[in-house]
Amino acid sequence: MTSDRIHKTRTSRLQRLGRLIRAALDPRAYAHAVKVLNYYNYTHVAELRKVTRGQGVSISPTASFSNGQNIVIGDRVHVGANTSLWAGPGAARIEIGSDALIAPSVMVTAASYRYNDGSPVTDQAMNEATVRIGRDVWLGYGAVVLAGVTIGDGAIIGAGAVVRTDIPANAIVAGNPAAIVGQRRIQS
Repeated sequence: MTSDRIHKTRTSRLQRLGRLIRAALDPRAYAHAVKVLNYYNYTHVAELRKVTRGQGVSISPTASFSNGQNIVIGDRVHVGANTSLWAGPGAARIEIGSDALIAPSVMVTAASYRYNDGSPVTDQAMNEATVRIGRDVWLGYGAVVLAGVTIGDGAIIGAGAVVRTDIPANAIVAGNPAAIVGQRRIQS
């Protein structure tokens, strides 16, 4: 280990102002802004218009959607930041029950590419299956829900869990693949 200490270079206010002016005049910044706006439009604004939503739904402006016409969101659902809801391009749907809480960075997909039909994988057909998420379900941060899964009412999906099989009502699951680690006991 060396005894040399490395410090971050400090910039003066004048240097920071110069950097701001150069950035404001750089045409690449405007080209990038157009790309970001286009991406936001086709993954959020345009697709969200197609989604069937209940009353009191709260959706983060950074959530993304695919095939919004195949997504149904119940009443009082909260969709966190950077969440992706990707319904199938054909008939596979994503159905989310009322009062569900979807934390940030959750991925729910109702389709996946087939992988034994040749190469490249993106040119292959997709397998689709509807995803059903029950009422009062909590999907923790970074959870992944794969095509064809049904999650029962009141279930809790732990952070980072990968759900590839059905989850019974009120189950608490965690891990990859998701396994039952507890049972939710709701007091009346």
